[in-house]
Amino acid sequence: MSLPRHMAEMQLRIEGYARGYGLDFYEVIFELLDYKKMNEIAAYGGFPSRYPHWRFGMEYEHLKKSYAYGLHKIYEMVINNNPCYAYLLECNSLVDQKIVMAHVYAHCDFFKNNFWFAHSNRKMVDEMANHSTRVRRYIERHGLENVENFIDTCLSLEDLVDVHSPFIRREGERRGPEDAERQAPKKLRSKDYMNDYINPPEFLERQRQKLEDEARKARRFPEEPVKDVLHFLIEYAPLENWERDVLSIVREEAYYFAPQAQTKIINEGWATYWHSKIMTERGLSDAEIIDYADHHSGTVATHAGRLNPYKLGLELLKDIEERWNKGRFGKEYEECDDLRRRQEWDRRLDQGRAKIFEVRRFHNDVTFIDEFLTEDFARRQKLFTFAHNRKSGVYQIASREFAEVKRKLLQQLTNLGRPFIFAVDANHENRGELYLRHRHEGVDLRQDYAQATLQNLTRLWKRPVHLETLVDDKGKLISFNGKEITEAEVAVGQVA
Repeated sequence: MSLPRHMAEMQLRIEGYARGYGLDFYEVIFELLDYKKMNEIAAYGGFPSRYPHWRFGMEYEHLKKSYAYGLHKIYEMVINNNPCYAYLLECNSLVDQKIVMAHVYAHCDFFKNNFWFAHSNRKMVDEMANHSTRVRRYIERHGLENVENFIDTCLSLEDLVDVHSPFIRREGERRGPEDAERQAPKKLRSKDYMNDYINPPEFLERQRQKLEDEARKARRFPEEPVKDVLHFLIEYAPLENWERDVLSIVREEAYYFAPQAQTKIINEGWATYWHSKIMTERGLSDAEIIDYADHHSGTVATHAGRLNPYKLGLELLKDIEERWNKGRFGKEYEECDDLRRRQEWDRRLDQGRAKIFEVRRFHNDVTFIDEFLTEDFARRQKLFTFAHNRKSGVYQIASREFAEVKRKLLQQLTNLGRPFIFAVDANHENRGELYLRHRHEGVDLRQDYAQATLQNLTRLWKRPVHLETLVDDKGKLISFNGKEITEAEVAVGQVA
């Protein structure tokens, strides 16, 4: 439903405020929805149309019951598209609608200008509808159960992508002249006039072909480990055409959502920073301040056992702005060991606003935290790590050391918190079996997840699949041959 007149006028004012602060975004189209329609759109990941699958219905039931029991309330949703589409809940107060509009405009600015969204499909609303049409066509031809079961398999593997591949041009190694010389068959020594008799062309051709066959067998396939396992399966797994297309749909959608997962903290921090700036400086009347403060405090509140991306992103952006306004960066400041002098440090550079726009332009969560999370900030925000105490059965503070806090946070964010899995050999032991390797980053794989993933990979590869990993610092090879899971100790890296 389109906005009523008073809300449309409010939208124009908020848009003007946003552009006045320097935000740059595509056209934003707001739609007003009741809670049922909002839950339906939310179950579809923010899109009006998706392919039919039971998980969307399950998500809708979860959202509907959570809303009915007062456990959650969706204030806004926005889609990275051109134009951007955003949804407002019709039962929200006008103060909430103002907050949401300001928040949405900042999100849209981030979508348009952040480097990690540079390769996003800006017509994804249309593409999602296209995906829906293709999947429905396959359901008509091959049956709902077959298609839905195959989608289940694909969705269980959607994390096996390379989120950095849109920014990397991967080219196969080119063979140099010395390689070509090595492939040439050796000739028997002879006089020039006897060469055609001693080394007949037919013999040389057979020898050259034999050398090429031997080199091809010796060459590993793939030649280099492949992180985008889904793409590898699309190219080389023995799939039917419709299965290959469904797998490509799942992969395309995984890459569309990846930048949003890579920038959750900085994106939400950016949107919260600007809705706070717009509302407190221009958007509120005197009568609305208390309601705004109440709702904003809920947005940035911290809860036990959870990291609030709105809070962390907002506070870190504010810290960056203050540091660059006062010149609290660079060699001289970092080498200053006088605590009072550091607290009073102010070079009056006023570069903070320009700096946070630069940060918005180039950073994702990993680089944002790695570059700008400081020990002073961690101390002020009282950050710490926690762990489960097996003796007491409760979670306790494990460390307040800055290095450990930062390491733990970066570990959770790197590769979206997912394991690094590579396809290293598609013809393992010359039997056409798929060999995968887990790059261990200090955290063991969950064995039940690993085994279930191997079973689904086997369904696509149609041959046994193996996974090399570390468990308790010991090499382990987990295999599934289509009937049973087997495990064996292995020397890590035995498949080079």
